[in-house]
Amino acid sequence: MNQTLIKNIFEKIIKEIQSVITILYLFTVGIGMLFNYYKYTEFGINIFDYAGIFDFLIAPFADIKIVFFTFSTVIITVLIFYFDRFWETKYPKSYLRFSLNMNNHPWYKRTKMFFSLLIFIIYLFLSANLYGKKVKKEILNHTLIEIKFIDNEVSRGILIGKIGNVIFLYQDKHTKVIPVSSFVKEFTIE
Repeated sequence: MNQTLIKNIFEKIIKEIQSVITILYLFTVGIGMLFNYYKYTEFGINIFDYAGIFDFLIAPFADIKIVFFTFSTVIITVLIFYFDRFWETKYPKSYLRFSLNMNNHPWYKRTKMFFSLLIFIIYLFLSANLYGKKVKKEILNHTLIEIKFIDNEVSRGILIGKIGNVIFLYQDKHTKVIPVSSFVKEFTIE
């Protein structure tokens, strides 16, 4: 009987861990997509026109800054949530004054959750925008690279990145899109 109980508890814990890891991975992929979108938007590129599903599945792990941001955001959010609960239960008078006596109303918890989610979403978009601007400055400080085509023509520019089967180069204040496996040499994004 005891072994059956332990086995059931162990199976439930494993299922919960799998769910948490899946949700965290999907959250990380979403943040990676958002950050990459803002990175490439700085150069006038709509990344959704060029990227495949695989590019987005590995996008957050291509840049360690995105992984660090995701995990630090999750940890900070959980800490704030637990601090709020701790404060409300341990120091109810102080919490009551801080919430302007609103936490006694039935709508308070739903409203608090809504505004917390709204602030979190705004925070993600502002962070992604800041990341895109910072990465653009870093990219513009890189050295020029050369890409030699099959007909020996050479194209020089600053490498923005590679998504799917295209390479993005920055040349003379224009973004060049160079397909890797195609008969098209390149085209320019104005």
